[in-house]
Amino acid sequence: MKSPRRTTLCFMIFVIYFSQATLNLNLESIVHPLILREHEPAGKELLRQKRAVASSSPAAEEYIVDVEISFENASFLEPIKAYLHSLSFPIQGNSTDQATNILNIEVTTVCRPTGNEIWCSCETGYRWPQEKCLQNLTCQEHDSVPAGHHCGCLKGLPPKGPFCQLRGDVTLRMSVRLNVGFQEDLKNTSSALYRSYKTDLEIAFWKGYSILPGFKLVTVTGFRPGSVVVTYEVKTTTPSPELMHKANEQVMQNLNQTYKMDYSSFQAVTSNETKFTIIPEIIFEGDTVNLVCENEVLSSNVSWHHVERRSDLQNSSRFSVYSTVLNNVTSISSLTIYNITPGDAGEYICKLTLDIFEYESRKKIDVMPIRILATEEMKVTCDNNPVSLNCCSEINVNWSAIEWKQEGKINIPGNPETDLESGCSRYTLRADGTQCPSGSAGTTVVYACEFVSSHGARGGKNIEVTFTSVANLTITPDPISVSEGQNFSIKCISDVSNYDEVYWNTSAGIKIYQKFYTTRRSAAGAESVLRVKIATREWNGTYHCIFRYKNSYSVATKDVTVHPLPLEPDIMVDPLEATVPCKGSHHFRCCIEEDEDYKVTFQMDSLSFLAEKEVKGKQVCYKYNFMASSVSRCPKKLDIFCHFTNAANNSVRSSSMKLNLVPGEKIMCRDPTIGVGEPGKVIQKLCQFSNVPSSPGGPTGGIMTYKCVGSHWEVKKNDCISAPINSLLQLAKDLIKSPCQDTKLPTYLKDLSVSTGKVKHEVSSFPGSLGAIINILDLLSTVPTQVNSEMMTNVLSTVNTILSKPMLSTWKVFQQQQTNQSSQLLDSVERFSRALQSEDSTFLSINQTNVQMRSMVIKPGPPKTYKQNFVFSDSDLWGNVAIDKCELGSLQWGSSVVTVAFPTLKTILTQDGQVKNVANSLVMTTTVSHNITLPFRISMTFKNINPSGGVPQCVFWNFNLANYTGGWDSSGCYVNRVDGDSVSCICDHLTSFSILMSPDSPYPGSLLEILLDIISYIGLCFSILSLAACLVVEAVVWKSVTKNRTSYMRHICIVNIAASLLVADIWFIVAAAIHDHFYPLNETACVAATFFIHFFYLSVFFWMLTLGLMLFYRLVFILHDTSKSIQKTIAFSLGYGCPLVISVITVGATQPQEVYTRKNACWLNWEDTKALLAFVIPALIIVVVNMTITVVVISKILRPSIGDKPSKQEKSSLFQISKSIGVLTPLLGLTWGFGLATVFQGSNAVFHIIFTLLNAFQGLFILLFGCLWDQKVQEALLKKFSLSRWSSQHSKSTSLGSSTPVFSMSSPISRRFNNLFGKTGTYNVSTPEATSSSLENTSSAYSLLN
Repeated sequence: MKSPRRTTLCFMIFVIYFSQATLNLNLESIVHPLILREHEPAGKELLRQKRAVASSSPAAEEYIVDVEISFENASFLEPIKAYLHSLSFPIQGNSTDQATNILNIEVTTVCRPTGNEIWCSCETGYRWPQEKCLQNLTCQEHDSVPAGHHCGCLKGLPPKGPFCQLRGDVTLRMSVRLNVGFQEDLKNTSSALYRSYKTDLEIAFWKGYSILPGFKLVTVTGFRPGSVVVTYEVKTTTPSPELMHKANEQVMQNLNQTYKMDYSSFQAVTSNETKFTIIPEIIFEGDTVNLVCENEVLSSNVSWHHVERRSDLQNSSRFSVYSTVLNNVTSISSLTIYNITPGDAGEYICKLTLDIFEYESRKKIDVMPIRILATEEMKVTCDNNPVSLNCCSEINVNWSAIEWKQEGKINIPGNPETDLESGCSRYTLRADGTQCPSGSAGTTVVYACEFVSSHGARGGKNIEVTFTSVANLTITPDPISVSEGQNFSIKCISDVSNYDEVYWNTSAGIKIYQKFYTTRRSAAGAESVLRVKIATREWNGTYHCIFRYKNSYSVATKDVTVHPLPLEPDIMVDPLEATVPCKGSHHFRCCIEEDEDYKVTFQMDSLSFLAEKEVKGKQVCYKYNFMASSVSRCPKKLDIFCHFTNAANNSVRSSSMKLNLVPGEKIMCRDPTIGVGEPGKVIQKLCQFSNVPSSPGGPTGGIMTYKCVGSHWEVKKNDCISAPINSLLQLAKDLIKSPCQDTKLPTYLKDLSVSTGKVKHEVSSFPGSLGAIINILDLLSTVPTQVNSEMMTNVLSTVNTILSKPMLSTWKVFQQQQTNQSSQLLDSVERFSRALQSEDSTFLSINQTNVQMRSMVIKPGPPKTYKQNFVFSDSDLWGNVAIDKCELGSLQWGSSVVTVAFPTLKTILTQDGQVKNVANSLVMTTTVSHNITLPFRISMTFKNINPSGGVPQCVFWNFNLANYTGGWDSSGCYVNRVDGDSVSCICDHLTSFSILMSPDSPYPGSLLEILLDIISYIGLCFSILSLAACLVVEAVVWKSVTKNRTSYMRHICIVNIAASLLVADIWFIVAAAIHDHFYPLNETACVAATFFIHFFYLSVFFWMLTLGLMLFYRLVFILHDTSKSIQKTIAFSLGYGCPLVISVITVGATQPQEVYTRKNACWLNWEDTKALLAFVIPALIIVVVNMTITVVVISKILRPSIGDKPSKQEKSSLFQISKSIGVLTPLLGLTWGFGLATVFQGSNAVFHIIFTLLNAFQGLFILLFGCLWDQKVQEALLKKFSLSRWSSQHSKSTSLGSSTPVFSMSSPISRRFNNLFGKTGTYNVSTPEATSSSLENTSSAYSLLN
């Protein structure tokens, strides 16, 4: 160790030595020892090449020389350091020896006396090696340096060296400004300007920064605007600020002055080893977080920056910044964030600034909430059983505590068990009846588990626990003892309303079917009632009312005793009706299928007779022999009943047996089985008691109807049911009364399918079997809430059998009897379809010869399009159904969409009035298991086996029509497209669909339709030309014919009538162009065309009404006068205002439901909404009003005025009548009278032709009768075309009353009018001698009509 008073200066010399054998250093005598060691730099060959730039010598070797200088006087230290800093490098060797160049001299270590010790500290950019810091004492007593740390000061020099070493390599990201204009080429790395700048700057940088210790390379990385800012990187060891300034000065000296480098703009950012730590590592919301930045560069100028907020962080209520230099060894800066939030997350920058150097370090932090896993709701029964509440943290950290709290009306504490290592806590409760409140609603207590982190964050989870006391059940106290056929109910009352499930069980543990009981909840408790309308022997036993809450069950028990007693439908009587001679006798019997101890009596009026019991196998019959002589008088009609009384003294009465006592001489038909009867008598007998052969499978069911013809009984109607089917029918009736009907149903459906297949050949002998099977399906379809694929297969197997072609003859019998069994069958299949639930697969397919089914289950995820195809090769029929994804997306998950197709059902689903409209296609029924929102759009395509049979019509089977027997209905359906033998339909609801053919309407493409189209288009052309001509004529003669107010208003009406009809005809053509017989080419255009046709046709009628009212006004209210402006206002309001209101209301009320237009034409809807009435009703009212006005006007004209001469008055009146009829009749709705007839189904083609003709030529009628027939118009036209002479003479003769009009009284038309009103003879022309009032009256009428 050196003397305490001596100062030591150690420095390092970088030299380049060329191949000489010795190295001579020209140093002063103050040099104490000298150590020379060869050093191989890390840069190796690349470094040597770069050093050649400074040394300008080719094959040079580089050495680093460590020199130690000791001197007695410490005052020599600073002059020596200043001298070394002032040297310019490189230093060339002497003139005789050019082999050695000194590149740089750097002071590395300075040892100064401090008290009795020498402290050796490293200069900037240098540090003691890590092993020396561990082996030697640092300058602070008893301090030790943590592992992995370097130190900057030791007590004394290490005896074996080394001195302070250069720090590790760093990359300095530097920039400097050139005070020259920026050019865009500097952004292009391939431009000549960029390359020139880069080359010149890198040469200057290399020459300047080569003096830095550990220098390796410098690279220009780019240029940016701001004058010109050069960015570059220097790879070296950490230099001192003084040396960096010296290197920058060297750069300035070696760079061409034209670049105008700004020395004050040098900046450097270093990538040194800055230790950035964050405590804690996992940060929760609410924690206090410490960010610590440690750097061996000694500076307290440290700043903190939040990147996402783009803000510098200063001391505040939530942020605390503290910077210091620790032990003169390390710079430490800490940022403390209190109660951290998610908004504080992001990247933080710690930046230490020293001179031109910036030492930057970045870290990103994430802030997460405390996530706790726990069941949010629990139900606890106060039965003193332990219940555990569990909370676990999603992320396992070192929690400081887990706390439990509770809040609620009642206090039920628990015991916490916490495991901080696993991050879980359990809270065990034990509630008994004394802690739970009385009542039924249950009380909720909120338990909160709160996790507390080591750094202050808190996060909790609430668990709502509902405490419910154990239910106390009260059941009907009275004993229940009933007989079969009677009803009973059991009421079960709970004092607690909280329950998860309520159900009833039998003593065998079988659940009662849900439809037999109802449950309701109230504030005071709950109540469940088991109701049985018809008790059978299956209900005999013990029943349990069960309230379940979680795993706690409250049970009440009740015994039910059901005494045997036959039900009325099960008592078979014979005869149903009998004829007995007045002195004869007859045997009556009542039979049942069981042998019980009943008391049976027969009752006739007030008399009662005991029956005789007879047992035949399983059948037990009770007989009574009636003697006619026991009755006081004959003939007489009697009703006989049999009464069954059981041990409980309950009785049931059979259906009546009708007895007719008649004189013996009237009886002609006699049969020992059927009985006797007079001619024409019709009686019914149960098939098992008739001449039908008995079946070994059991009694035959049904009824046989006989008629006495001559002396023999003939079968009039056979409704017998085969024994197997009859047995199934009885079982079905029992099953729907059974308490366990849902569990028995699958087996029963399988038996029905097998039995139906076996007896299908017997249906012709037992036609009632078909009706019985339909009744069975109808009964069973009301049972299930869910049907599986096996059950559905059995149902469709049964349907396949009864819809087979051999069965069609039996179906025809049902149609003749006008029964609704076909509709009943379809309804049953729909009910089964709605209950279908496919267990495993999404799609299900069932194929039979006469029925096919497809189904799809709606699964979670994007909906798939429902599209199903059906092909029946035997019937040569096919069809398909499609439902769009949008419609399916509105259905609940788990819903089933089911489609069933029938090829033969179309022949039996007919009714009166629809025989012509045969459904020439499949019948396809589509159902959805859950409720749907209407409208629900479905599209179908049917093959039409008779495309030439008429116009196709899309229909569905409406079960509510024809007094609920069903019928085809087209509401909500329309034909979308017809392509050859296929018809595409779209409907807005679901049920059973098909197509009908309407032979009454002209089919598109038929000869009649083509003829009507030709008439329409030709007539419309004439009509449009005529109306245009009418408007032109009115324009030409306007001034001549509107000289008085009455004529003016009349021509206003005529012009608007013509204009309205012209526009309506144009829109009529537009509507025809945008519709292709079956569907509109553009829906919006079709709606617009319908609206304008409706509006302008109504305008025609309302202007006709205006014309009629004007006529009425001028002729009836003669003394009343109104201004022209008021009349015009009223006329236009009536002519256009009223039609507009009606049209807007119509479209507004129907278009939102898309039922404004017809499906097959752009005109007002009739089938769905009767929107056509919005045109028909106003039109008919106007026709009636105008006809009434015409009658009133004619009566007014015909009424003679006082003082007028009869001849002149009569002539004038008849002339005005002919004008009135000629003008008003074509305008009073004759056309639309025929048009209305075409609306109704079955209208004759003649109405179509007449309507088309009148409608097409209506414009021509207006031109002729409304315009050209006007005498003033004729005169104006003649005058316009220079026929002044004829016009003058004609006017003169008219003024004298001697002229003959165009339709004069001597013409044939005039003579017809004369005959019509009973007038004959000729009329003399006389001079006007009428009074003023008469003239005014006549003139008014004449002016209006002309």
